[in-house]
Amino acid sequence: MTRRLPPLLSLRAFEAAARHGSFVKAGDELALTPAAISHHVKLLEAHLRTVLFTRLPRGLALTEAGRTCLPGLTAGFETLDRSLASVRAERIAGPLVISMLPSFAAGWLVGRLPRFRARYPEIDLHVRAETAIVDLDREGVDLAIRYGTGRFPGVRAIAFLQEDAFPVCAPSMVGGMRPPRRIAEVRRHTLLHDSGARRNEPWINWGPWLHEAGLDDVDLARGLHFTDSAVLYQAAIAGQGIAIGRSVLVGDHLAAGRLVRPFGAPRRVTHGYYLVARARSSPKVEAGIRWLLVEAAAG
Repeated sequence: MTRRLPPLLSLRAFEAAARHGSFVKAGDELALTPAAISHHVKLLEAHLRTVLFTRLPRGLALTEAGRTCLPGLTAGFETLDRSLASVRAERIAGPLVISMLPSFAAGWLVGRLPRFRARYPEIDLHVRAETAIVDLDREGVDLAIRYGTGRFPGVRAIAFLQEDAFPVCAPSMVGGMRPPRRIAEVRRHTLLHDSGARRNEPWINWGPWLHEAGLDDVDLARGLHFTDSAVLYQAAIAGQGIAIGRSVLVGDHLAAGRLVRPFGAPRRVTHGYYLVARARSSPKVEAGIRWLLVEAAAG
């Protein structure tokens, strides 16, 4: 069977640029100049006879065709890597230590672990759920998932997941006697607060939401306060009040019907999740990174 495939380097250039949203960062990953990345993407667009990126003043945006291509290409490169792994001198096996926030481990990772184990049965995953920012070398950590703006000096940071914020509650509250239909009606309900939120994360706090709605008379000291967002969302699932949900952490709860969005447009936040690793990593670590990126692209 004859395969009419475009050049492999063009596919790699597009996949890296699409993940990073940047020709510069894709060039850093593939050891090419941004101009070379752009050239190879144009070759791919010419081969496919379609536009894959919209070029913006500050970055790139995938077109619909680009969004359609990306998950399959990322998965394809992972499959290729696994196929070659059997002939590599270094097997993809042994312990893989990953550090992340407890809320991320509980809200996103745990439900996806069976797929990781099925794909890499010889990797023994060690999940360190912790709030501290670990030193990869000093503490023997292979990979970290960090929440922030992407500025992590001394390590390689790969954009992983972006999120929105919006109010969430149990379905029983929406179907109750006093269902919350708009934000002004939160006065009649218990607010669930994430007391672990920092000042540079206003989208997690009720204060800015209520201020914009003209509800400055609502006492933010009232309600239930939690230092761990995983516990916060369990309280919301139990119908104990309304919380501000972060799409990455509550996505599975929404899909399963354990939580609903009663009102309010989502807010795009300025922080995101990043995969943080050493500049040069083992095939085992690279396999973990590729698997996480595939899961992120799958939604």
